[in-house]
Amino acid sequence: MSNIPQDASLQLLGQQNSASIYQLCSDGLSNRYYVVSGEGTRHLMASPEVVGYESYLAMKPATTAVLKYFSEQGLATEADILTILRGGLNYPLEECCYKAGVRVPNMHFISCERKIENGVITGLDIKYEKLHIARDITLMIGDIIASGDTLRLCLSQVVDRLRRRGGSLRRIIFFTVGGTKAIPLMERFTEDIRAIFPDFEGFCCVFYEGIFTVYEDKGVTGINIPDIDFGWRGGIVAPEFRHYVLSFLEDALFEKCIIYDGGARRYEIPEHYKEVTEYWESLLAVAPNVDFKAFVAEKIGYERPISFEAWRKLNGYQQLDVEKLFELEQHYLDIVLDRKLEDICQRRLRDFKANLAKYLDSTLTNNQSE
Repeated sequence: MSNIPQDASLQLLGQQNSASIYQLCSDGLSNRYYVVSGEGTRHLMASPEVVGYESYLAMKPATTAVLKYFSEQGLATEADILTILRGGLNYPLEECCYKAGVRVPNMHFISCERKIENGVITGLDIKYEKLHIARDITLMIGDIIASGDTLRLCLSQVVDRLRRRGGSLRRIIFFTVGGTKAIPLMERFTEDIRAIFPDFEGFCCVFYEGIFTVYEDKGVTGINIPDIDFGWRGGIVAPEFRHYVLSFLEDALFEKCIIYDGGARRYEIPEHYKEVTEYWESLLAVAPNVDFKAFVAEKIGYERPISFEAWRKLNGYQQLDVEKLFELEQHYLDIVLDRKLEDICQRRLRDFKANLAKYLDSTLTNNQSE
């Protein structure tokens, strides 16, 4: 289930610093939803080799571009930043606000930690918060949205604290590598918040590179993680991101998901490398029994044959000139279906293990020089 209205389509608003900014258009939406595509975020989200501070740097140009656009539109001349500890630390909001000329009066923090029992996630728990109470706050947040549980819990806490202490919300600006579940979640939250703060203007939600879906089951291969792993089927992907994946990175379409774990790839890099390696080893193990044609269809988001107009509507491109992109995609699919999944897995494992060795060597060198 995609959670995106059937009539939804992307409208190109323009470009800022070579980043393309789109708005999701639909009669049924009460909030503003945007997709931004930039060189850095395309590389980040298609390449699990991007780790550490490089992953933070990759998000800066696109984030700054959107904030400059919002400032010009009067949506963000100043904003408080709420950092949801763990994943939220990956988003360069404070630095990008400075670059875009957006004033930041206050910084807020809230933790949201997974409760794990016997290796199973049983819930979420807030253990720390630091909130500055004021009226008519524009709140800016950056975090990954998959199931939406973290955002639901944290925003409920923040709204409750503001209500109890005499504060209020004007607008929420949300940056996310995120899935379609963000849309119904924010639509419901807008109704709930307006019941408490009648002047609440709603969300401006910015998705990097697309509005992705999460797997509802283990997928064609049987190894994907439901409600966590992102995919294209049923989502709306920026045309530039589709072009990048199909043109420049031979095997990127077959990665486990769009982002893997954002927190691990920034702060727990060996764990991130372990996760990616385990995925490709697991895929290699099941490859002889995988229906490769069905796997490709799952990853690209549809089964062929498909007409240009049907493909255009399926992907929310009704307002865009994308005929050449369609031709490129069909050509890519013709070629990729002649490949063997085992060969793809082995190539990715070689590449990734080589990158891990480079990372470990550089870490050892840095430690010895200190």
